[in-house]
Amino acid sequence: MNAPTLHILTFGCRVNQYESEAMLARLTYRVAADAKDADVVILNGCSVTGLAEKKARQAARKIRRESPGVRILLTGCLADAVEQGVARFDEADAIVGNAWKPYIEQVVSSLWDGTALQPSPPAPVSLDAERTLGPAARVRAYLKVQDGCSGVCTYCHPTRLRGASRSKTLAAAVAEAAQLCASGFPELVLTGINLAEYASPDGDLADLVGRLLVLPDLRRLRLASINPSGITPRLLRVFEKDRRACRHFHIPLQSGSDTILRRMARQTTRAQYLDRIDVIRRTLPDATFGTDIIVGFPGETDTDFLETRGIVERVGFINLHAFRFSVRPGTAAQRLDGAVSGDVKRQRADQLDECWKATLAPLLDARVGKTEHVLTEACHDGHGYGYTSDYLHVTYTTSQDVPIGELRPVRITGRTAISLEGLDEHPTDTS
Repeated sequence: MNAPTLHILTFGCRVNQYESEAMLARLTYRVAADAKDADVVILNGCSVTGLAEKKARQAARKIRRESPGVRILLTGCLADAVEQGVARFDEADAIVGNAWKPYIEQVVSSLWDGTALQPSPPAPVSLDAERTLGPAARVRAYLKVQDGCSGVCTYCHPTRLRGASRSKTLAAAVAEAAQLCASGFPELVLTGINLAEYASPDGDLADLVGRLLVLPDLRRLRLASINPSGITPRLLRVFEKDRRACRHFHIPLQSGSDTILRRMARQTTRAQYLDRIDVIRRTLPDATFGTDIIVGFPGETDTDFLETRGIVERVGFINLHAFRFSVRPGTAAQRLDGAVSGDVKRQRADQLDECWKATLAPLLDARVGKTEHVLTEACHDGHGYGYTSDYLHVTYTTSQDVPIGELRPVRITGRTAISLEGLDEHPTDTS
């Protein structure tokens, strides 16, 4: 039988995106740019919300309609949820959990040849063995350094599905980072299921950031989402010493109400969250912030929601992801009383979006007239697109064809509701 052509569709978080890239690096089969040109489609599914699961099902059904002969393989947290009996996915020909990702070639061969897999992977694979060549667009590469979580948040599926916290060693992380930088990635993003729990035998998160900043080809180093407990004085001192460490901190809030935080079993309080923001601002006055918030958690009253709004107004986040609570089967939140109606969830999400945009406006206005350095992610038709080091999106006008991955000085001339606009200040090439 001829070898199959593959395509991977990824849903969910940065960890899943990294793991899709790691699977591609392990595969020797030809990879198709589109699912319709593939013999086997790998769905790297997410189970963080009901919407994430729905998107994977919709993608599988579309593939079935457009390419009836294709074979669909489901992996990722959604696959683990199915195997544990807390989710369904009838659209796949085969389902294997996250532990099978390092053996993806064997899984695909089994599916293509019609042979049976053994009940479990041959052996656990340490994080040190995970490597990625990075995405096709050579701008920003994810570097997974942690997996699993010791938290017991009542709403969370993935942390339960991924098991206990574990970390990649400093030596392995630095070696992988060096390879990515040498391959042409100017920006690296450290990511994990709970990055705050990074704890390698040879160092903590501050040590890791410090070691990575020694790499000469690294232009920017960014942290993905990090819980408040991960923000330590040592880490902030490393950021203070090197501007290549991007001063943007995406710190999940989930709720601004202590009552709801207790019901969520979050390991922080409202006061502790705000204290971390204040500590960062004292050390790095120009730092920016992002967050995740769940609206409509069981028992959330109007008063609880107003407390959340109050933190949004106080902090001034430059990016905010508001999720409407959805029950995840098998989680403790499934048993909580005080369900919030869909209409109320929708209204609160809309109100939070309006509140966020109102607090964002003055932050964007303050950048007008200044020069920002933008890492270019795309350029066409006289417009470049990219992000500042503190994660503000910028669209700029340019007379040149700016290479992807180039750091460009841009004079900010205006803004939209959520991003900046500007003019390329780089001298025009007249040669």
